[in-house]
Amino acid sequence: MKALPEKFAERMKVLLGNEFDDYVNALSEKPVRAFRVNTDKISLEEFEKINPFNSEKIPYVENGFYFEDEKIGNHPYHHAGMIYVQEPGAMAPAECVDLEPNWCVLDMCSAPGGKSSQLKNKLGEDGFLVSNEIIPSRCKILTGNVERLGLKNVVTTCMDTKRIAKIFPEAFDFVMVDAPCSGEGMFRKEEIAIDEWSEENVKNCAQRQKEILGNAVKCLKNGGFIVYATCTFSLEENEMVIDDFLNNHPDFELVRVKKSVEKSTCDGVFFDGCKCENISFARRFYPHKNKGEGQFMAVLHNKNTLYENASFKKKNTLKIDKIVYDFLDDTLTSYKRENVLMHKGNPVYRKPDFSVENAVVFSCGITIGEIRKNYIQPHHQFFMGMGDLFKRKIELSPESDELKKYLHGEEFSTDCQNGWAVVTTGGCSVGGVKVVNGRAKNHYPKGLRIK
Repeated sequence: MKALPEKFAERMKVLLGNEFDDYVNALSEKPVRAFRVNTDKISLEEFEKINPFNSEKIPYVENGFYFEDEKIGNHPYHHAGMIYVQEPGAMAPAECVDLEPNWCVLDMCSAPGGKSSQLKNKLGEDGFLVSNEIIPSRCKILTGNVERLGLKNVVTTCMDTKRIAKIFPEAFDFVMVDAPCSGEGMFRKEEIAIDEWSEENVKNCAQRQKEILGNAVKCLKNGGFIVYATCTFSLEENEMVIDDFLNNHPDFELVRVKKSVEKSTCDGVFFDGCKCENISFARRFYPHKNKGEGQFMAVLHNKNTLYENASFKKKNTLKIDKIVYDFLDDTLTSYKRENVLMHKGNPVYRKPDFSVENAVVFSCGITIGEIRKNYIQPHHQFFMGMGDLFKRKIELSPESDELKKYLHGEEFSTDCQNGWAVVTTGGCSVGGVKVVNGRAKNHYPKGLRIK
């Protein structure tokens, strides 16, 4: 690894004291790798029966595992959206609060989608997630991950946080603020963070973080929770942001994280001038003490009486073409008609009672497909998100030649009846095919195929 910036090293010596050498030694070790089981696709119990990876449970993430296997991203289970590869420290913030299954949740700075997918796994069928990313290219990656994981009732948006606050005032029970930061906690994993580090950047990040957190407040219902997180160590971007926030928002309090996270992390750091007496409730994740990279997290609770804001529960009144219902009736065993909506001229599937019409939307729930002249051309999202409801399923072993052909974009033979079918492995959808007279014509997107 590159040498640490001299000024950064000086700051860390002050922060860590006699632990500094342990921290530096940890940076010379290999980064720890981990994945989560996507429980929207497969239960943890069922996955553990077929888990092919050399893995070890993460103590603070029920469905999280450390692993050492190579090329896990090419495994059929990854293509099937069963797993999401994620740095283990980055999993901790989403574990800080127990979410209620019917909550409306906002992830303000969410690409590539690790924390969003983790939060969605905690929501039930009545829960709803808006996953936002300000940079279009990163929002495209985020949307691709939501698609691969087959997540229902998720909308991905591309807006700055000031605009989000205007469109969704007091709309969410929980807001995740994984704030852009100086990235000190990622030095071992991403050396570019070393090149870009400066004290000036730390101060600029801190100012931006305060603005984002201020906009998060405007999106939160009374009684709601904000989890503020960074992947950096600086006091300016962490405890000082929290202390400043609490001084300016007396209706909020800093509360303890869940016990499992508390046991696996270190206390927040008290600093000269800190007015928050319980700043230790904030948590720190260090590479020399924990398996993972640097992370900071704090849970902020709105103390006001909980209430339900109804201003965003608007019904979608656009007429649905009959061919959409005919297609769904032919393809699926069951579905909720009220969840079939229109977005930008094409049918989508999601809860109907949360309006996003004023937002810059990349993906509005599950895109069913495109309406052509007299038929529906199904979208990959439809196969991934609703594959469990398909009438025609082709289950393939992860080691089978047919599945290898499919992931390469080739056709294969099948005894499945004619029509649109979903290809599954381990019971989870990998994508779609059109079966015609014993041949499964491949509809796996070209950009996802194994070369």
